[in-house]
Amino acid sequence: MLNAIVIDDEPMALEVIKALTEKVIFVDVKGYYTNSFEALQYLKANPVDLIFLDIRMPDISGIELLKSISNPPMVIFTTAYSEHAVESFELDAVDYILKPFSLARFLKACNKAYEQHRLKRAQLALPADAESVFIKSGYEQVRVNFDDILFAEANGNYIDFVLENRKITSRLTMNEAEAFLPLSSFIRIHRSYIISKKHIRKASRKSVWVGTHEIPVGSAYAEEIEKIIK
Repeated sequence: MLNAIVIDDEPMALEVIKALTEKVIFVDVKGYYTNSFEALQYLKANPVDLIFLDIRMPDISGIELLKSISNPPMVIFTTAYSEHAVESFELDAVDYILKPFSLARFLKACNKAYEQHRLKRAQLALPADAESVFIKSGYEQVRVNFDDILFAEANGNYIDFVLENRKITSRLTMNEAEAFLPLSSFIRIHRSYIISKKHIRKASRKSVWVGTHEIPVGSAYAEEIEKIIK
């Protein structure tokens, strides 16, 4: 079950999302908010798994609100405007759905959040000293040692896990890949790349060398790289 809240300054939009979430049995909405600051107060005392978040709101936008939260939960943006899609995914949004949306489109977004949550829980359930994970590739489950992974790269609707001498392709999102790769060993440096800390040869604010591969650093992730190279 995903515990969620909904933030939208339009009461009618809240009613639409309420009607839809009542049909999604694995989402439990704890609150509906037209006031962003009341929602933030709730989040301080009651962490949730997922936020359905409008973007264009008075006082503070959904983008600004998300940036203000340290260690934010998953977010599905619900908006009538398409121009913020790129920035939303740079902030690791689970999905970005345009109003008016159908139940089918809404359910698709919820399913993405549920799968990401499931993978994260699976990662937490791994022993702290776990050395490998099974990755689904096609019809097979392939055991991969974490130490052998150089980096993960987004490739359309797939993720390429690049090893020294082979590549394993799996139908995952970057958020899903990030959910099961151990935080102690891997770091997200770009909207399209997660790299192994162990295999970093050299790094700057603009790029990182992993093995023989030069990988760009996204501007939103530069501070994380600085923590490593200081």
